[in-house]
Amino acid sequence: MWHGEYRHPRLVEVYDAECPWGWDDDFFMAVLAEHTAPRVLDLGCGTGRLAIAMAGAGHEVTGVDPAGPALDAARRKPGAARVRWIEGSASALPARAFDAAFLTGHVAQFFVDDQEWSELLRVLRRSLVAEGRLIFDSRDPAARARHQWNPEESRRIVVLADGGEVEAWTEVTAEGDGVVSLLHHYRFSDGEALTSRETMRFRTEGELRESLADAGFRVDRVYGGWGREPVGLSEDGELIVIAVADS
Repeated sequence: MWHGEYRHPRLVEVYDAECPWGWDDDFFMAVLAEHTAPRVLDLGCGTGRLAIAMAGAGHEVTGVDPAGPALDAARRKPGAARVRWIEGSASALPARAFDAAFLTGHVAQFFVDDQEWSELLRVLRRSLVAEGRLIFDSRDPAARARHQWNPEESRRIVVLADGGEVEAWTEVTAEGDGVVSLLHHYRFSDGEALTSRETMRFRTEGELRESLADAGFRVDRVYGGWGREPVGLSEDGELIVIAVADS
């Protein structure tokens, strides 16, 4: 299944168990608090962990995701009623409707084709007010983290909320020109085995900066880790971008 962690109910549970609140969430909440941003977009919100927290902090939050099962899980969480949930894509976003937009969990890398990425940035620029901020994360292609995506190093046991256990591992099925395809394996304790596929694009800092400028953004800051380290100086291996919509 393509992106099964968001589209298959059992894998949505695994995703939530593997992705509790973390340093990245703390970072995004801190960045959000740096400027006044009454209206916030969480694009690719998944199961809603960050969207619900931002709404709880007093922001008017819209969470958008194309995966219905992930949104179903989000709606069941405490505080979900404060968020406006939309099943769909960025194409339907209204103009000048948001003061800040977030793409977290490396959602930016799911836009593999350059034209698709460019169109997304232009839609986001149109949906933001002048001087509105776009905040997103993307893995640094110079980092070595992705080389751990093999059945030996990635094998792990995931403990679900109900105490059940899932054996999981990942393997790379194709790689080239900055594009990596993965196959994720999940073996449940009741014997069911599921797989999930994804393909992601690794863009360099220079490529991200150029694409943002072309779409009408200026880059404010780029960090290499959740502790705000410079690019290349953190084991996190991130490119965390804060950009501003030109007036």
